[in-house]
Amino acid sequence: MLEQATSTFEIYPAIDLRAGRVVRLRQGDFAREQVYDDDPVGVAAGFVAQGARWIHVVDLDGAVAGDRRQSSVIGAIVDACAASTTAGSSAEPGARVQVAGGLRDADAIADALSAGAARVVLGTVAITAPDIVAAAIEAHGPDRIAVALDIRDGLAVGHGWVPGGPAVPVRPALERLAALGVGTFIVTAIARDGLLGGPDLDLLRDTVSATAAAIVASGGVASLEDLEAIRAIGCRGAVVGRAIYDGRFDVREAIGLSRPGRSPGPSTSR
Repeated sequence: MLEQATSTFEIYPAIDLRAGRVVRLRQGDFAREQVYDDDPVGVAAGFVAQGARWIHVVDLDGAVAGDRRQSSVIGAIVDACAASTTAGSSAEPGARVQVAGGLRDADAIADALSAGAARVVLGTVAITAPDIVAAAIEAHGPDRIAVALDIRDGLAVGHGWVPGGPAVPVRPALERLAALGVGTFIVTAIARDGLLGGPDLDLLRDTVSATAAAIVASGGVASLEDLEAIRAIGCRGAVVGRAIYDGRFDVREAIGLSRPGRSPGPSTSR
């Protein structure tokens, strides 16, 4: 049974970039990297061909360094998504790209948006300088600014999840940022990220209940049933990475599940 199902639920296939390659980290640990592809542009075009309407792109190098490091690759991804055609819809070409990593001042935010990103996702700066988030919303509008709450041990952390970085309690941060006008939060359970152990549904329930803003789940998704559970508790979408790359299911299946009235059925096992 659905607890609080929403009719609007987006699937965000993830492309995490490090040194120009598509990688996945386990629990945000750069020493536990798995390389999946050397052609991120081709990966993005493939997701769009399967029906993706959004692509979630993270500049991992930028997240650690504090500035944009993958701008040219991200620009090529944006161009490829704009040129591709979403499966099953000749009237809706391409997909929108949301970009995260290394966006810590007004110029970086503006540059990413002017380069074609439909939305930027602010992480560290949302913790350390929420006034920059407020200014970005004022300058670009709430639909183009989202905030990442990357959570470890009950704290939202920044600086690419490196231990010892800035950290604040989740609920006060969520309430403060929502009051500033943030309408979308990407909530990641770091302890589950990249492990295929299932999402942290308790964490997601807490964040959904704490705000009227849209919550997009990230971390741990391993099956179509996981996506259904996330949708059922009221999340407005899910970022999916390793489960797609490892063949647990594909983007087309996830998109089909996210449509209202669809049931998960058995997970695809390959």
